[in-house]
Amino acid sequence: MSARTETLDCLVIGGGPAGLLAAIYFGRYRRHVQVIDAGESRAAKIPLSHNYPGFFGIAGSELLERLRAQAQEYRVPLMGGQVTSLRKEGDLFVASGPDREMQAKFVLLATGLVDHCPEVEGAPPDCPIEAVRFCPICDGYEATDRRVGVLGDLASGAKKAFFLRTYTPHVSLFAVGEAPGSGDTRRALADAKVAVLDKSRQIKLTPAGKVCIETESGANHELDAVYPAFGCAARSDLATQLGALCADTGNLVVDDHQRTTVPGLYAAGDVVTDLHQLSVAFGHAAVAATSIHNQLPANYC
Repeated sequence: MSARTETLDCLVIGGGPAGLLAAIYFGRYRRHVQVIDAGESRAAKIPLSHNYPGFFGIAGSELLERLRAQAQEYRVPLMGGQVTSLRKEGDLFVASGPDREMQAKFVLLATGLVDHCPEVEGAPPDCPIEAVRFCPICDGYEATDRRVGVLGDLASGAKKAFFLRTYTPHVSLFAVGEAPGSGDTRRALADAKVAVLDKSRQIKLTPAGKVCIETESGANHELDAVYPAFGCAARSDLATQLGALCADTGNLVVDDHQRTTVPGLYAAGDVVTDLHQLSVAFGHAAVAATSIHNQLPANYC
């Protein structure tokens, strides 16, 4: 490993929406920062976001490209790679990266989460396709009157199914797991006219871009979109290794300034909240970057 870098005001770990907006704020505050990005932002998998302010639909990849360009306008260094460990030495944080160690007075974690995806024959393993969706808040409106399936147990799957019934009468729940679910849940699904079908045996992407689910009974169901309800895992390991507290969901516990329970360690975006929205991540980033800036010594020109 090469020599340690000079001391940064803040190291931003993660180059998704939260990390990049924080970088823009730091650049405008004229702070000495560095972004290190493993290139695994969940936002890159968004085919088209329709609830991001000011755009009538923007792809996640395009949004990230715009944010990177804006951060570089303020001369914020963006480095590819993964932080493998994070520790404290006195008042400083030391992060081990791909070929160097970086030390900083503050660290902002914007590491996001990983969705648990089903296996879809004919599609990439991490589901970056139009027909496999994860956020009905983001794109439920675009499912209006379309044929939609939910994959999950009756507890978590039912929640998504009920929400999607706001937009379409054609909602089916393909139950997974052995638990039959409560009678109340089944009655509520029936009242909402959500069809509860057999467990899926195979999921395939059709040439037309639809999803075909074959159930254990041998029936085939072609759908315009499928919403997995398998949960996700917050990328909070770097923080928890330092003793940061997590909620039951795995999200990091922060205060109203985005401070974790480890002094000097901040977190923003999906690693913090289970409301996985771009606008939420941006709000976290603005709050965190401003709080860190206000704790640093004045940097008069």
